[in-house]
Amino acid sequence: MKVLVIGGTGHVGAFLVPELIEQGHEVYIATRGNTAKKSFTDYTKVNFITCDTKDPEDAKKLLNYGFEVVIDMPGSAYDVWNILKNDIRHLIACGSLWMFGNPRVIPTPEAPQNDCPFAVYAERFGYIQKMLKESGKYKAVFTAIMPPNISGPGKIPIDTMGGRSAEVHKNLMQGKPVILPEGPECIISPCDASDIAHLFVLAMNNPAAAGGEIFNVGSEYGFTVSQMVEVFEKIHGVKIPIERVTWEKYITEINPNQSAWWHFYAHMLPDITKAKTLLGYKPKFTPEEALTRAVDWMKQEGII
Repeated sequence: MKVLVIGGTGHVGAFLVPELIEQGHEVYIATRGNTAKKSFTDYTKVNFITCDTKDPEDAKKLLNYGFEVVIDMPGSAYDVWNILKNDIRHLIACGSLWMFGNPRVIPTPEAPQNDCPFAVYAERFGYIQKMLKESGKYKAVFTAIMPPNISGPGKIPIDTMGGRSAEVHKNLMQGKPVILPEGPECIISPCDASDIAHLFVLAMNNPAAAGGEIFNVGSEYGFTVSQMVEVFEKIHGVKIPIERVTWEKYITEINPNQSAWWHFYAHMLPDITKAKTLLGYKPKFTPEEALTRAVDWMKQEGII
């Protein structure tokens, strides 16, 4: 098939593109030209299109290529859908488990739980819901895939401050103390980017099952933040002390960025039953392996 990947040089895209090439698809990447390619991915068999897919006029050039499938990673799916829904057969967009809001149950199913506190995610989820309602009413069907915290080679993974900081990871490697909030801990579930990429391919290859559906993607299980500290202890071979402070102090003095401390406040453990049942998804890597692979990559790249 002729496949367009928007965001094909990004983290998940770097694993998605080679899998598509290996299956014999004709792969194009739409890029604005300002994202560096991952060193571990061979792009020699990929066709590049310079295009700002969020610019409706610029994106109209995509009508000239005869794509069958479009996969959108960075969040321009609704713009592309409005242009190509009568020309392509399938559009698959990447969302986030956070779009469902603070979970009431875990593992979390593919359904809204509470209002999403992050405006960008809330807006994108609104677009996803619109495209789901229109799926099949035009030539194209639509699928959304919702990952949790993405890990694995190619990007700095989640750290013990809920961010992706090389400095925090250097501190972990040196066994420096970690400050965490008191009280019950939530569950997080780092998932390897290659596993996430594989579900996009499974959805693309089975549009009858995937069309008009939302699928969670993730690892088989998760762990608490304290257990994540233990994972980093094993990775680096050091003891990492944990110090506790009240939640009020944590979110006002220690870690006031909501998008960071939210990792330790709201569970992020997706229910992947639907992807397993309808698409045959089975993650290859555990959360521990996904973090280990990411740390190994950081060391190889001289990041830490």
